[in-house]
Amino acid sequence: MEPSVISIQTLVHQIKQEIFSSTFDLYSFVSPSAYDTAWLAMIPHPKQNSCPKFKGCLDWILDNQKEAGYWGECDHDGLPTIDSLPATLACMVALKTWGVSEKHINKGLAFIHANSTTLLKEKCDHLPRWFVIVFPAMVEVAQAAGLKVLFPNGLEEVVLNISLEREKILEREEFVEKYHYPPLASYLEALPPSYNIDRKDVTMNLSGDGSCFQSPSATARAFLATGNQKCMAYLESLVQKCPGGVPTMYPMDGELVSLWLVNQIQRLGLAEHFTEEIEENLKLIYENYKNQESRETKDSYLVPTKIYKDSLAFRLLRMHGYNVTPRRFCWFLYHEDIRVHIEKNYECFTSALYNVYRATDLMFSGEYELEEARVFSRKLLEKSMKLESLNDNLVNFPNFRSVIDHELSVPWIARLEHLDHRMWIEENKVDTLWIGKASFYGLRALNDKLMTLAVESYKFRQSFYRNELEELKRWSKDWGLADLGFGRKKTTYCYYAIAASSSLPHNSMVRLIVAKSAILVTIADDFFDMEGSLEDLQSLTQAVQRWDGNRLSGHGKIIFRALDNLVSDIAKPHLHLEGSHVAENVRNMWSETIASWLTETTWSHTGYVPSLNEYLKTGTISVASQLMTVPALCFLSPNVHPICKLEANDYQIITKLLMVSTRLLNDTQTYEKELKDGKRNFVILHSKGSPQTGIEKSVAFVKKILDQTEKEFLEHTLMDGFNDLPKPCKHLHLSILRAFHMFYNSGDLFDSDTGLLHDINKAFYVPI
Repeated sequence: MEPSVISIQTLVHQIKQEIFSSTFDLYSFVSPSAYDTAWLAMIPHPKQNSCPKFKGCLDWILDNQKEAGYWGECDHDGLPTIDSLPATLACMVALKTWGVSEKHINKGLAFIHANSTTLLKEKCDHLPRWFVIVFPAMVEVAQAAGLKVLFPNGLEEVVLNISLEREKILEREEFVEKYHYPPLASYLEALPPSYNIDRKDVTMNLSGDGSCFQSPSATARAFLATGNQKCMAYLESLVQKCPGGVPTMYPMDGELVSLWLVNQIQRLGLAEHFTEEIEENLKLIYENYKNQESRETKDSYLVPTKIYKDSLAFRLLRMHGYNVTPRRFCWFLYHEDIRVHIEKNYECFTSALYNVYRATDLMFSGEYELEEARVFSRKLLEKSMKLESLNDNLVNFPNFRSVIDHELSVPWIARLEHLDHRMWIEENKVDTLWIGKASFYGLRALNDKLMTLAVESYKFRQSFYRNELEELKRWSKDWGLADLGFGRKKTTYCYYAIAASSSLPHNSMVRLIVAKSAILVTIADDFFDMEGSLEDLQSLTQAVQRWDGNRLSGHGKIIFRALDNLVSDIAKPHLHLEGSHVAENVRNMWSETIASWLTETTWSHTGYVPSLNEYLKTGTISVASQLMTVPALCFLSPNVHPICKLEANDYQIITKLLMVSTRLLNDTQTYEKELKDGKRNFVILHSKGSPQTGIEKSVAFVKKILDQTEKEFLEHTLMDGFNDLPKPCKHLHLSILRAFHMFYNSGDLFDSDTGLLHDINKAFYVPI
């Protein structure tokens, strides 16, 4: 059954009451760590050594053993990951310490015996560093506690090799150093007695809050070893905040959680439901952002946290129009030690680097720091993708590899929001932040209601879009456009491009105006390119200039009648406005565009070769992106009067930049076909004007101009002060550019009959 508006609104109201209330506990977002919880559960009560100090942690262990007998993380198929081995050993040790529940312990031992071969043998050649350090230690701790940990025949050698690898790490690395993340000191509970750690070394490396590198398990071990009361104060504060299972890192950065929450809501396609809440969160973050100096962190173990947070803040704030500078998150580029640290531990920085790369999508002209950050992050992400162990490291987010691959292979500006939302809903169970000691420090995918809302909202959009597409097909058939017998049949493509590229779920008129305009542009363009005689084309051009189709016949008459209907649909809602010239202005825009097509056709027939400037002046009009954008603005802006007075050929700069971008984008992908057809193209003209340059260098030259134009366009789209258009109007410009990029990102998908069918089915028909 399709979701209703009422059911979606009810969910939205409930979520606002829960998540955005002043009493909401941010720590309910934090994924508990069975491994760290077990270490706290091992601490005895100071007055009753036969009882645990933190009984809630012990109770959590008893309540959270999986049916299969393990504790720890599972993958997206519900199967245990390698994280489950040390976590299960630690939890059994905690239970054994207090003589609690042999039943739980026996199930855990049975799990280890039955599953360790599957979990270890296939991965023994590419186990992550944290596992090599922690797993042998937990085997030793379990055996010392009297647990009979039995591995299947043939696995003893694998376990021995892991232990030998750990010895190499312990010999190679310093207790605290800047070149390995996290440092050995943060694995205090996993370091053997033979490592000879001085009590003074432990005390010296405690943070101001009494923690050992903000690690609950290491701090628990530090307290057991030293009795340091600052450690106990830290642990008591932690348990007060998280009375059951504790996270793998504490404390939480409240701003980071707020940023993460906004990011999740947007990526799930739910921003429209929480506009005020998003703005309120970002406004507070921006105020702090302005008042804080940009500074690097001296603690290497906090570097991934800071990079993740700074890059996420930059992207979200810039996307919402706040004035933020790249230096605020590119600080790590200017510190050789930190760069080396990241490069040496790149697999541990995957999530942070992923967010750095995404932040560089929003690059303006002259922002060379962002260009450097993009190259740096992409290089290390590509290196991470080659690691066999990446999926093992990404315990909490096993689909992260496909998410990164998608990010690197398809530019942000060529992806359509609707399908990006679907991917994030389907792939995302936990938003992993960075690798901690035993797997990732992660945040839950909010709560069941938010995920339910994301699915219901997506299904609602699908039903909405299907209905609109059918309406559009009827319109196309009723006006004779579907049966012309020539050209490209692109009704579905045109609608898909605008529907999936924007987040305007209920604004049917905007989508239909854009789609109808695109359909007519395609048909009329094909009429000029392949069907009409020069006399037919001149007759249609003159009829549009007069706006009188009485003398037309055949295909020209059908095109004109459909065009007249479209202009009437656009103008009708605005006739009551004093001084409204919507119909006249839209007619003038079409007249200008059709005249440009006639000019280009005449060039081809006569063999005339225009200059680059002459071609671009005509070509930016003939690409017709302004026809798909400007008329629809009347239905987006609360103050339509200034928009209604826009004259053809007197567009705002943002529209002119869109026109140049879409023309150059088209020309870089269609020049081979147009060269065969004898048509003019910016790439071809540049190559012929500089024969020594060659076609490939001409393509690179045009792409460089396109890159600069789009950076300027993005600044006009996202930042205030460049024009007086409301945000929705500017964002429609961006949606149109994204649609063009989708068609022309790596070829000419618009001319392909099947290239987009898979994505269209996912967008409109295939259940999520």
